[in-house]
Amino acid sequence: MKGRLKEVLCRLQDPELVARFQRLCGVSGPPSESETVKRAPPDARGGEPGKPEKRRRKVDSNGAANGEPLSCSGDTGTVKPLRRNSLTGDTGLAFCVENPLLYYLFTIGTELGNELFYISFFPFMTWNVDPVVARQLIVVWVWVMYLGQCAKDVIRWPRPSSPPVVKVEVFYNSEYSMPSTHAMSATAVPLALLLLTHTRWEYPFLLGVTIALSWCVLVCLSRIYMGMHSVLDVIAGFLFSLLILVVFSPTLHLIDTFNLSFRYAPIVIVSLHAGLGLFSFTLDTWSTSRGDTAQILGTGAGIAVASHLNYQLDLIPDPPASALPFPAPTLSFSLVGLCLLRFVLGVLVVLATRAVMKALTVPLVCWFVGIPSGDARKARQHMQVELPYRYIVYWTVGFSAFFLVPYLFVCIGLS
Repeated sequence: MKGRLKEVLCRLQDPELVARFQRLCGVSGPPSESETVKRAPPDARGGEPGKPEKRRRKVDSNGAANGEPLSCSGDTGTVKPLRRNSLTGDTGLAFCVENPLLYYLFTIGTELGNELFYISFFPFMTWNVDPVVARQLIVVWVWVMYLGQCAKDVIRWPRPSSPPVVKVEVFYNSEYSMPSTHAMSATAVPLALLLLTHTRWEYPFLLGVTIALSWCVLVCLSRIYMGMHSVLDVIAGFLFSLLILVVFSPTLHLIDTFNLSFRYAPIVIVSLHAGLGLFSFTLDTWSTSRGDTAQILGTGAGIAVASHLNYQLDLIPDPPASALPFPAPTLSFSLVGLCLLRFVLGVLVVLATRAVMKALTVPLVCWFVGIPSGDARKARQHMQVELPYRYIVYWTVGFSAFFLVPYLFVCIGLS
């Protein structure tokens, strides 16, 4: 029995299984090999340390090297991997796409687990839908992502090796692989959203289940398509997320009440989140995991402190519980316009806050810890720079989205 289970797990972790799925979806290596470069020893990115990898790129006047589709043969196009890693400079190898529809579908799917989506989705929920649901959903997201990133640091399994896998995305290639935190967030967020809203809002429950499952399946499959995870990584992420959701769901109301009403909640929140970041990482090499976790913890702390102030000042009053369940609002041009205006204005404020804080925080932290800030990329790979930099910047972003923006709405009459 144990031997059979081990065989099944090995097959689920086999990179050839990922490569077969990619080929089934129309992703393959480029039609030509032109230059060979020596890549940095990939402790956690798959492959064998110290061995050069062939860098395959097809370049012509249409701009394939910049990620634009080329005509290879028939409907096939050559593209560059999504989003180079800004800290490592890794841009990946070109590859061929035979099914553009699946390429764009899975690109959307993988973006549902990235920063830009969450920096838009959670504030939109707060500004336009239901702040109670948004706050509790963020608690779930923070703990799921934190525990998932910590599990990666403990298990330290490499990404699926390339070849045979084609790296459609390279941004997270320096991270460890097990479990898939994209799969974890794509499981926890839609399911928690369903659990939190089905008794608060009137809508067809079957519709909610369909949306939640579609969200989850799309993101999970996208991580295999992108070549970032084995099938076992995705399954483990899904199951781990379900376990966390079962444990934390009964405590969400209690945590939310503490964050809002306890007198010293801001001190406890900031200290707890900062401490979790400091004690969680003893990585032997740099990876995006460390900074991402500090970013998640900082965001969660900033949002929790902002929610505490909102409650104390009655800035965003919670809908009355006596009105439960709330009927779905009737769509009108005025309602849609108001929601869009709040969203656009709010996101602009949040993005501006992030840009300003990034520009100020890196040199300030470098000066404080005594590390030269001339090369920002290298400076940010030092733990004593990266952790406070990410924590401070995204604490401010979370605080801005959940306190400063609602306060601005009150001042200009958009509340």
